Amino acid sequence: MTTTQAQRLAAALPARYAFRSEIGRGAAAFVVIADDLESKTQVAVKILRPEVATIVGEKRFRREVEILSQLDHPNILKLVDHGSIERRSLFLVTPYIVGETLRQRLRREKELAVSDAVAIARDVASALDYAHTRGLIHRDIKPANILLSDGRVVVADFGISRWMAIERYAQITISGVSLGTPEYMSPEQIGAVGELDARSDVYALGCVVYEMLAGKPPFTGTTRTVFTGHRKELPRPISELRSDIPVKIDAAVIKSLAKLPDSRFKSAGDFAKALEAAMGNQSSSKSASSASATSTTTGPAPA
Repeated sequence: MTTTQAQRLAAALPARYAFRSEIGRGAAAFVVIADDLESKTQVAVKILRPEVATIVGEKRFRREVEILSQLDHPNILKLVDHGSIERRSLFLVTPYIVGETLRQRLRREKELAVSDAVAIARDVASALDYAHTRGLIHRDIKPANILLSDGRVVVADFGISRWMAIERYAQITISGVSLGTPEYMSPEQIGAVGELDARSDVYALGCVVYEMLAGKPPFTGTTRTVFTGHRKELPRPISELRSDIPVKIDAAVIKSLAKLPDSRFKSAGDFAKALEAAMGNQSSSKSASSASATSTTTGPAPA
């Protein structure tokens, strides 16, 4: 059996981590399961590809990770360790979550009940508001970074996209693979106009809510088509795609997707409150992952 790059990097992790298997890979990183021999628990280790680690730089990585390690919120995946691998790469360690990503659930169900979508949005918004008050912008809110586990909603990958951002470019290409998730990027992130703030994450959350309810993101197609949609086009109202969508839910989502940041909700929490208010007499307290028919295992999504 050929040893993969992920296995070679994982073999060089500190001795406390015993590699078990690779569970994901993306343009920027690999994710592996390992046994933490000190805590006697299983953990998920995200290992940046060496070429990405070079761009990030160890000094900047450690400086930013110190901030991320201070995040302590029930809806944010906790960072428990980090480090470098023989000057070749950088790694992050988080708890190993049993459950599934929102992406996996949407592949199975396509559209969610309004109450489930609002419950998930509420918990993601709580995580975002907590981070935003501490000056941290996620930059990559998407279904793959939202974990569903035993009734909990957990947001993963704070900070990863920030490390990969290059001034005046919304995406970078490493070894021919584009980094970034066009379907959930705000117009200002695409255009690299000014410093991103909380309202960029509000836009991304709006895209996720749209997909949970409509079965697809507001804009789809080629990267150019998606970018043009985010910057110049109005998304089709969800109520035109689903007859059971309250008009006020539709209005709240459309406001979150306003082209200009000043026209959106000021915070993710304000967006979530608008969604809950729009529910009327419908209950949004239903467990966000209660409709999951299967239980799988997951860690942070590969970037």
